[in-house]
Amino acid sequence: MENLEGKQAPLFSLANENGEMVSLDQYKGKSYVVLYFYPKDSTPGCTTEACDFRDAHADFEGLNAVVLGVSPDHAVSHQKFITKHSLPFSLLVDEDHAVADQYGVWKLKKNFGKEYMGIERSTFLIDPTGTVVKEWRKVRVKDHVANALATLEQLTK
Repeated sequence: MENLEGKQAPLFSLANENGEMVSLDQYKGKSYVVLYFYPKDSTPGCTTEACDFRDAHADFEGLNAVVLGVSPDHAVSHQKFITKHSLPFSLLVDEDHAVADQYGVWKLKKNFGKEYMGIERSTFLIDPTGTVVKEWRKVRVKDHVANALATLEQLTK
């Protein structure tokens, strides 16, 4: 997948955990969007990443940024995940992985000798004009949220 940095972010409209439509357009001209794609609700790495975003949520908000998580899980799964871990941001439903495809994060993965299609953990920082100003692909969870926050701090100075 080509690098999206410096390009307009692919537009999307997806339902959140409550069935409300969330689109990238609604943030245009208003705020930064931290759009993170993760493989599956309630798995160890995804839980750690979500909780790291939760713990830094006030810092992101203070820099005029909205955090949105995206996975192929359904709304009920997202609701349980949000409730269990007190997540203060929306999780978007991409069951047909159309948005993951647009961002180039729906990939062939290998795990324990099996090959399957799934989400490659990735984060995109989108500025208020709708431009991808930074992307992280093949994310390692440790320190990722801190790095994303530091990047945002640099951009908003």
